[in-house]
Amino acid sequence: MSDQSLLNRKNTSKTLDETIERCIGEFGWAQLLQSVLVSLSWVFDAQQTFISVFTDTHAVNEWSLQQQGVSSLLNGLPASSFFIGCLIGGLVLSTLADTKLGRKNMLVFSCLVMSVAGTITSISTNIWIYSFLRFLSGFGRATIGTCALVLSTELVGNQWRGQVGIIGFVCFTIGFLSLPIIAFLNKESSWRVMYLWTCIPTILYSILVHFLVCESPRWLYVRGNKEEFVSTLKSITTRSSLTLSFFGSFFEFEDQEHDNKSNESSTINLYSAIKMLIERKWAFRRLISVMLVGFGIGMVYYGMPLGVGNLPFNLYLSVTLNALSELPASIVTFFLIGKLTRKKSLLVFAMLSGICSIGCVIVQNDDFKVLQMGFELFSFFSACTGFNVLLIYTVELFPTCVRNSAVSMVRQALVLGGAISPMLVAFGRKNRWFSYGVFGICIAICGLFVLCLPETKGRTLSDTMDEEEYNESVFVC
Repeated sequence: MSDQSLLNRKNTSKTLDETIERCIGEFGWAQLLQSVLVSLSWVFDAQQTFISVFTDTHAVNEWSLQQQGVSSLLNGLPASSFFIGCLIGGLVLSTLADTKLGRKNMLVFSCLVMSVAGTITSISTNIWIYSFLRFLSGFGRATIGTCALVLSTELVGNQWRGQVGIIGFVCFTIGFLSLPIIAFLNKESSWRVMYLWTCIPTILYSILVHFLVCESPRWLYVRGNKEEFVSTLKSITTRSSLTLSFFGSFFEFEDQEHDNKSNESSTINLYSAIKMLIERKWAFRRLISVMLVGFGIGMVYYGMPLGVGNLPFNLYLSVTLNALSELPASIVTFFLIGKLTRKKSLLVFAMLSGICSIGCVIVQNDDFKVLQMGFELFSFFSACTGFNVLLIYTVELFPTCVRNSAVSMVRQALVLGGAISPMLVAFGRKNRWFSYGVFGICIAICGLFVLCLPETKGRTLSDTMDEEEYNESVFVC
């Protein structure tokens, strides 16, 4: 087929997604390498999120010996500072990946801030400096998962988007499970060594990402970087050279409408992405709905592992089983995401998690300890699976120009639910209704908001707000 014939087929491509599909629809080794390399950032994300389990108590005890009479409330200050940093970092940095920096540069920046702050944490001299550095680490960490998920899924075609998204979740589980191993190997060393073991590799990883990972072709197009857009497609495509020559000529004959969209997108200011989400009723409705669902899931996802101490079961075994529950949740999502409808599966997992969480309250007889633990594990497993589906669903709900910002806002809702859960766990030590009962009711009620959202399974990704609005009107009709 000649180049001219390929050019004549231009008019059959109605959206950028369809155009890109013609180049990256097949999943090649280059795309696999890119996706895995980007997803590895979740390993380091998990390590800094859960490292407090092994470091904070030793650190606080070390300084408490030097500061007699220190308030016991300070014991939770480092962990609280980390999650506060995550919340503020998410709000401040969420739109940079959609506007100024892009997905790749934002990922590198976030990893560097988190890892450098963590490295300096190893030389902290008191709890105030330690907590401040944990805050900085959380501030940088806030956008890692968002950028990694969006970038990896935008590098592949529609058929592989869900499976590639799950790679990151598997990496997160690996990072979580790696911490006990690192802690065991360094059990005779200071807590400070833990930060060096986890942060120095992250710095090296950031350098590799800068030189080896491609920027999202979708983001490049929306920002008007056409030459780099074509260059990126050439580096990851599995198609023939004739198809590549088509893309080289594509922009010379592109409709003026597409040029205008690119020019408009290139003038996006820092917080215009959030402004666009609020101004469009359909976008605002979607954002509020997925954030409410995320809040409920986040409360269970972060609260369940904290609350296992309130159950009559071995604490160490319980925590280990909870950590291992993330792996089958990721595997189940990986193999079924291509078949699952987003709305129904998310609703089912939310309801199952809520029912099993309440089951932990109803079954309180010590003779049924195994049943209680079974309820707890299945509730956490359902929340983990719902967590995975929710993030992939959010990627599909919003167009390229605001996608990173939307995913970041949903992650903020997840973290907010997690920030509230420790208080509920504390109240639940005397009455489980205040912990497991509230967890179950909250995730069940929040899960109902998924009914306000459209189904996205099998739909192509939109790139502008107008395109998504048009697609929604067609879908509704």
